[in-house]
Amino acid sequence: MPVLPQISVIIPAYNSEKTIGQTIESVLNQTFADWELIIINDGSQDSTLDIIAQFQDSRIKVFSYLNAGLPISRNRGLEHAVGKFVSFLDADDLWTSDKLDAQLKALQANPQAAVAYSLTNCIDEKNEFLRRGTYITETGNVYAKLLVINFLENGSNPLIKREAIDIVGGFDEYLKAAQDWDIYLRLAAQYDFVAVPSPQILYRVSNNSMSTNVIRLEEACSAVIERAFKQAPISKQCLKKDAVANLYKYLLYKTLEGIPEKNRGVLAIKFFAKAIKSDVSLLRAPVCFKIFCHLIATFILPSQQATDLFVKFPKIFNISTLLGYMQI
Repeated sequence: MPVLPQISVIIPAYNSEKTIGQTIESVLNQTFADWELIIINDGSQDSTLDIIAQFQDSRIKVFSYLNAGLPISRNRGLEHAVGKFVSFLDADDLWTSDKLDAQLKALQANPQAAVAYSLTNCIDEKNEFLRRGTYITETGNVYAKLLVINFLENGSNPLIKREAIDIVGGFDEYLKAAQDWDIYLRLAAQYDFVAVPSPQILYRVSNNSMSTNVIRLEEACSAVIERAFKQAPISKQCLKKDAVANLYKYLLYKTLEGIPEKNRGVLAIKFFAKAIKSDVSLLRAPVCFKIFCHLIATFILPSQQATDLFVKFPKIFNISTLLGYMQI
């Protein structure tokens, strides 16, 4: 009888020719080697499959389907996975080499926990560091904190006990985004989490279709919040306002983070108003002046001139501190 791998790594891939090779390499470079890598080719029309075929490793298994989207691909990966632990990795993200080893040791040291997660750093399309993530480390019962903010930040982060996923169910295939936050909440309602206080997830930020993405993210996260608080106990209902405020602060940041364009400015004003409605103290925060400067430059100047201005005067236009005003 064959010996089953400890960890199943699942990568959904759709038209990922630019990044899939580096993503696979970040799995191959793991110091922990007892894993299987399941790649779900989600109907790619580019050279994704050709690039995958260049990696000759018996631990890599590739399954191709017609295009169905990220949550269905993740669930399809689960159908093929045989490991006691599961970790998902998006086809444009990277891991540091010690990610799986550190998270597995954390779960082994904390047998009551079902989820181990690490910190996140954001990188650009050239793998250059952009900014650190929220760097929140909570261990034990994290349900209340997770209702307010998805501090795991992305779908490429945790290592999860397979039996826990089987109990809470897989990814919601009807959500267009935020499927990771949804499943983390379902896990946190029943299981403890454990944090690895080290940045081991390199989350890639892309400017492609930013306006479409943030609108989709708003709709999906709002749906996740509504569902979560319908199921949350009465004692946690007071957290809903903070959850909504955090959502719109994050959406505001994501909208202003990219290339300055007038359509993004319109979206930013919408998100800014909704953030203030849920947390009026934002108006008194020093970052509020930077937001106004950002918006004025975006509407008045051509895109390239505004970009040059942001780079030249970072003290005035850098809005990264906005994330620090999330209610945590």
